[in-house]
Amino acid sequence: MAKRDYYEVLGVRKDSSAEDIKKAFRKLAMSHHPDRNPHDKQAEHKFKELNEAYDVLKDDQKRAAYDRFGHAAFDPARGFNPGAGGGGAEFHFGAGFADIFEEMFGDFMGRRGGPTAERGGDLRYNMEIELDEAFAGKTAQIKVPSTVGCADCKGTGGAGGAAPVECPTCRGLGKVRASQGFFTIERTCASCQGRGRIIKDACKTCGGAGRVRKEKTLSVSIPAGVEDGTRIRLQGEGEAGMRGASSGDLYIFLTVKPHRLFQRDGANILCRVPIPMTTASLGGTLEVPTIDGKRAKVSIPAGTQSGHQFRLRGKGMSVMRSIARGDMFVEAVVETPVKLTRRQEELLRQFEAEGGAGKEASPESAGFFAKVKEIWEDLKD
Repeated sequence: MAKRDYYEVLGVRKDSSAEDIKKAFRKLAMSHHPDRNPHDKQAEHKFKELNEAYDVLKDDQKRAAYDRFGHAAFDPARGFNPGAGGGGAEFHFGAGFADIFEEMFGDFMGRRGGPTAERGGDLRYNMEIELDEAFAGKTAQIKVPSTVGCADCKGTGGAGGAAPVECPTCRGLGKVRASQGFFTIERTCASCQGRGRIIKDACKTCGGAGRVRKEKTLSVSIPAGVEDGTRIRLQGEGEAGMRGASSGDLYIFLTVKPHRLFQRDGANILCRVPIPMTTASLGGTLEVPTIDGKRAKVSIPAGTQSGHQFRLRGKGMSVMRSIARGDMFVEAVVETPVKLTRRQEELLRQFEAEGGAGKEASPESAGFFAKVKEIWEDLKD
């Protein structure tokens, strides 16, 4: 029985692009796959025919030969052998479908892109900084246990810097294929572990890995305004890759220590300042410290209560990647005097006797106890 034209089998024209041919094959192969058509000999034959046609037309060299000589291009008896690696254009059932499967699921399975390159691992470094360092930024020197490229073999893994050679088992692909029934099974090459290359004579210093363990000293620039939990990435400063592969990254996680005076809330700062009772009552002026190491004056109006906050604009934390600053809030904590002298006690008793605890002098206290009295009256009723 004469073979059908490959273009006819796939339902495409001779001037169709490689992408159009691939789409046509994928659609037909899915429709006629034996798993979807059990016990259907015609579907099985059609599936084989589709794979054979696609195996030729997907390859530019084979397709050119087919366009010129037809099916005779792959007939060993006629002496044609276009690009065959020993024995002509040998057809493996399922090869074309395997290519489509790899395109659809190769990234998920980690197989696309040929031999695997063992990129170096990422590293994590935890760093603690003071709040004033987070405000101003700093440059820190850190030491990180890591791996670096082997100096003796220059990272190749071969003795004297010899480069790896192509794996004879997989011919540099990093994977091998074997036909099983209707499918072509693809596995990682056991000889090179998927690298596609092998080391003939391993470097004695690194044992063929191309890297050795070493502590690295790095300079880290911490920008002004960083917050607790900020992550800084240093690209390529992680572990060195195997045999010259790319290095991983170093991630620095910052923790800002609690401050003795200031509490941070984003870009703002809160400072609780004790105020003498006399200053809170009569008014006055206080000097308070700021995060930048300077001082700021705060005017305390007469009658200031505990919990009242004074806002100092632009005296808070730096904002990352900006010239702006947050605000500082000074919270008044009115301090009750202790260890009074006899004279001071007499003066306070005199103050109380003259209505110092009355509604006018202590409105919050008077209002509170008035509400308590109302509640007690309600309970009696």
